[in-house]
Amino acid sequence: MDSVSVILQAIVVLGAIFLGVRMGGIGLGLWGAAGTAILVFGFQLDPGSPPVDAFFIIIAVITASAAMQAAGGIDWLVKIASRIIQANPRRITLVAPLVSFVFTVGAGTSNIYFALIPVIHETAYRNGIRPEKPLASSTVTSALGITASPVSAAMAAYLTLLPKDFTLPDILKITIPAAIVSCIVTALVQQRIGKELWEDPEYLRRVEAGEVEVPEKIMAKLPAATRTAAIAAASARQAALAAAGGTAVATMDQPGAPTDDSDSVVPAVPPGGRRSALIFLAGVVVIVLMGLFESLRPTVGTGEDAAPLSMTIVIELVMFTAALIILLVGHIDPGAVLKQPLLSAGIVAAIALFGIAWMADTFIAGNPAIIESLGKIVTSNPLFLAVAIFLVAGLTTSQSATTRTLVPIALAAGMAPWLITAMWPSLVGVWLFPANGSQIAAVSIDKSGSTKLSQVPVWHSFTIPMLVSWVSVVAAGLAIGAVLH
Repeated sequence: MDSVSVILQAIVVLGAIFLGVRMGGIGLGLWGAAGTAILVFGFQLDPGSPPVDAFFIIIAVITASAAMQAAGGIDWLVKIASRIIQANPRRITLVAPLVSFVFTVGAGTSNIYFALIPVIHETAYRNGIRPEKPLASSTVTSALGITASPVSAAMAAYLTLLPKDFTLPDILKITIPAAIVSCIVTALVQQRIGKELWEDPEYLRRVEAGEVEVPEKIMAKLPAATRTAAIAAASARQAALAAAGGTAVATMDQPGAPTDDSDSVVPAVPPGGRRSALIFLAGVVVIVLMGLFESLRPTVGTGEDAAPLSMTIVIELVMFTAALIILLVGHIDPGAVLKQPLLSAGIVAAIALFGIAWMADTFIAGNPAIIESLGKIVTSNPLFLAVAIFLVAGLTTSQSATTRTLVPIALAAGMAPWLITAMWPSLVGVWLFPANGSQIAAVSIDKSGSTKLSQVPVWHSFTIPMLVSWVSVVAAGLAIGAVLH
């Protein structure tokens, strides 16, 4: 009877996750809470521990991020990233993934990558580079920045689970260098993926049909018939525009076309944008320094209970304070913060984490035999944890919820924190299915048709870079962790 009950409970948990993923948005968290209710009221399990600390870290960080966005700080960061990418157009397949990673680390969210997508596409396409190469690899590596950022939602979830003697600096010493190695390896492999545009049948079809404009650096390499069709299509577009009373503009294949350094896709930065970004980044630096040097943190408690202030509290206090300073210095209306996309995305992440993690903790705590069984598997096959994280992240599309679900099992099995940390970036599995905004945006903006999905859900332009980054980041993390520990 007990085994039947456990199976039914597992069906409830998996069903809630499946329905939450299908609904999307806060639906993942709400279905998680509903699943928790069924486990508690239906199966009489004791409710698990809700992830309160992680929830409020996310709220604090996302409030500061949204304040920065309201002040134009995100636009300033994007402009800096855009200049770096456009300054190295020939090396964009290598530069773009690294820039996407670094800026995700600094901002604490991969949402910043959305604004870089048109920059990466335009820079690659105007220079005759297949857009799929930098777009797919940059999309994937932006997720690596989540596990290397001291202020990401996933880090908030992860940090609150680990033993007190394994701190934020211990995590970053493994995840940051491992992710950089992975970015480089992924970029180098991605350079060899896909045909050149002038050899791609789908692109040639689009050119001949007049569906895309052709940059000069590709025009000269097109087959003669396709080149003729492209020139005719460009002329037709100009004629149609002139007939409609518009002003003829130079297309990519004509003199006067935008050059490689065109700022047409770089956002304008509002006054105070730079200042707000620097305030936010200063808060990130303070958090890292307090993590590195315990002496910077006040001692709380007395006697044997005396200890440096928890990093959970540090992150919350610093980020809320940074948000206030941004509002005061930039004279930002607090109401404007509530309207920012980053705040909405953060609330969704917090609710998803709360519901799913609470349900998982209730299920696992109520069935200790599951921990014992999984613990034996993880103990005898430690790499199984990397596979489990990868697959669960793909199924839930939530790095935070995956972290809260699987890391406690690994810790209960006696795995060393450094070993778990080395495999934690397997969260890159969120790209397994094309269910993320970054993937859809990259495919939509690439009019060349090189970045694409397929009828097979797990096979798309992001599959190979995802697998390469997964293997390389875990391998590098294990090597670094073994040396350090």
